[in-house]
Amino acid sequence: MDAPLPEPEPLKTLIEALRRLPGVGLRSARRMAYHLLQHDLAGAEQLSRALTSAVQDLRHCARCNGFTESEICATCANPKRDPTVLCVVETPADQNMIESSHGYRGLYYVLMGRLAPLEGVGPQELQFDRLLKRVDDGQVQEVILATNFTAEGETTAHYLAELLRAKGVTVSRLARGVPAGSELEYVDAGTIAWALMERRSS
Repeated sequence: MDAPLPEPEPLKTLIEALRRLPGVGLRSARRMAYHLLQHDLAGAEQLSRALTSAVQDLRHCARCNGFTESEICATCANPKRDPTVLCVVETPADQNMIESSHGYRGLYYVLMGRLAPLEGVGPQELQFDRLLKRVDDGQVQEVILATNFTAEGETTAHYLAELLRAKGVTVSRLARGVPAGSELEYVDAGTIAWALMERRSS
């Protein structure tokens, strides 16, 4: 069987760069690279410009740690948001999901990760001191821990709850339950168990 043709160095570099994206393996990265170079050179140039602009022009908001072009992001600068409630999320994507629910009008703090000791990610790497300083602004009264319901997310929430309660603020955890519009027959047992534990009167 013939060996595959050697790829030019710029092409190999592009494929390796695309492989850094989550969930993208070698075959997918190669398929993306060939598609852009064969069928969408304008798209490839647009992607290159967008990445360069994002890397050069984006920074972390001084208050919530999310991405912004200015020192303070639009959400933190919005006077209509409730400054007494702070929702802590792992990523900007999680923040966007909560915003899309249109059910929350407080402010945010984005951790940019979660505790993962085996990966070398601890409180210092996540700069928990920045969050604690943010809570000490004299306005925050409640912190909602909206980290994910993974082992790492739960560990992060538990660790932060201990630190935050020492600050004298109310600490709550995002509730778990049966998704709206779902049928119990198709909901996993763990979700049903949590929904029963966190049931409320009707």
